[in-house]
Formats: sequence, C-alpha cells, structure tokens
Amino acid sequence: MKPYTETVPGSGAKFEMVPIPGGTFTMGSPAGEAGRSEDEGPQHRVAIHPFWMEKYETTWNEYDVFAFSRDLTSDKQPTPADDKLADAVTRPTPPYSDPTFDFGREGHPAISMTHHAAMEYTRWLSAKTGREYRLPTEAEWEYACRAGSDSAFYYGGDPKQLGDYAWFLDNSDARPHEGGKKKPNAWGLYDMLGNLGEWVLDEYDKDFYQSFKPGELLVEPVMLPTKKKYPNVVRGGSWDDDAKRVRCAARQASNPDWNFQDPQRPQSIWWLTDGTFVGFRVVRPVAEEEKLKGVKSLVKKYDF
Repeated sequence: MKPYTETVPGSGAKFEMVPIPGGTFTMGSPAGEAGRSEDEGPQHRVAIHPFWMEKYETTWNEYDVFAFSRDLTSDKQPTPADDKLADAVTRPTPPYSDPTFDFGREGHPAISMTHHAAMEYTRWLSAKTGREYRLPTEAEWEYACRAGSDSAFYYGGDPKQLGDYAWFLDNSDARPHEGGKKKPNAWGLYDMLGNLGEWVLDEYDKDFYQSFKPGELLVEPVMLPTKKKYPNVVRGGSWDDDAKRVRCAARQASNPDWNFQDPQRPQSIWWLTDGTFVGFRVVRPVAEEEKLKGVKSLVKKYDF
C-alpha cells in the first residue's frame, strides 16, 4: 500500500489518499475520560482491515463536480459527462441558499450536505473512477483517527495542546478553515479532530456498544444505515464544538434541527441549512471484494 493521488475523470479535481494499516484497537472511551458521554462505552476490541483514507476533508473542488451535475475542467469550464454509470447517479437538487455560507469555496472543505448526499457522492465517485470509494464506518474512522494512540486526543490527553492540531470553538473564529493548516496525526491525516464533523457510514444508536459481548474481538462492526433520515453518526467534532466534543471517541447524532431553516416542504434530502459544521472524507478498501458484509451492495445500490 502506498499513498496516491486520485484525479476525478473529466475534471481538474484531485485528492490525496493515505494508506491505513490493518490492526486491532480499543474503541470507545474509558469511564474516567474527561468529557465522556455514555454512548462512548463500554470500550471494546475491534479488528480493522487495511484501507486508504482521504488525507483531508473532501473539498468543494471535488464535491462541486458531483453536486452540480457537470464536470469541471481545471479552468472551470463545463464539459460533457462521459461516464454513463456516473451520469446515472442521482445528483443533488439546487440548494435553497449558498451552501458555502460565504466561508470559502476554492480549496475549502465542502459543508452542509446530508448523509444521503455524502453517500450518493461516494457512489458517483466509485462509478466515475472505477475504484471502490465509500464513507468510513464508525470503527474505521476512530481507528484512523487514533493512529495507534489510546488517549482522548490522538496526540495525547492534554486539551491545552488541542489548538495545535484542531480548529475548534476556542480558535476557529466561528468558521471552518482550509485543510492542512494544523498538525496531522501519526498516520498523516489532517483535521480528523475539529474543523468539520465528518459523516460516517453508520446509523446512530446510543446503545450500539452495549450490544457487544464483553471480551469479544469484533471484526469491522457497523450499524448499517436505513431509510431513516435521522439519526446518523458524525465524528470528530467541529469548529463550533468545545474540546470535550473534539475527542477521538466522541460521537454525535444528526437531527432535524440541522435543517431547521429550510422552508421547503418536504425539506431537501440533499442540503442542510443549519449544517455548516458537517462534511466528510472518503475511504477505499484494499480488498478487491469488500470484506465488510453488506457495505459493497449498499454503496452501489444506495438510492433512497
């Protein structure tokens, strides 16, 4: 496994992928961790297969090619789409308002998309590139975030150092920032904590961890999403969160308030009027055949 750069065919959009080695880790937080919520336990051992993960949070440069139903060349002139599979994927309807909220577009992480939209993007990207891309599972996300650590933050346990590694409530100036401006974790991933909370594949269940047998080694656990719009899991905390929510084990559940200001009836399944703190990044499994049961078919057939 080596790092590589993916170019979205028919556009100038590129993104970097970082190899994540397989292994085992302890998922969740110990009872004594400061800021801990009950849904972070009990801790449990998890085995993860190797995969690649996007080095930075997905940017508008990438997402625009999908979201606005056209390919963009490097000079931003539209060109005809040439991939029938990718063209067949449903694209977002126009947003009710500017989805960037004037936080910046060029080089900035994409924000305000729903879980459904992020899932559809990965399906489109897979068809477009011929590689298997998807959202990380919650377990994969925490494993990659920790990068071998077992502390509250991937650099250690002292929240006073968080500003060196993350944009959060104390230093963000009430806005998200371009990726790569803070220190990465040990595996070379940027902004895993802070900046944007990141969609993962899983549907949220506050009691999910309690369903596991004590002492059992779990292989790629996942709470597969359903047709329910809410709640799904967001990880990592954001520019709008305090330090206790910007920890490796912190879990957040999406809710309808994230689209509170959308006056449309029904409300958009693509855009969040109040989700300026949420984005995502993609992963690519190493195996030709997806080892995570049910995920490959889900990614290819996700159309609700």
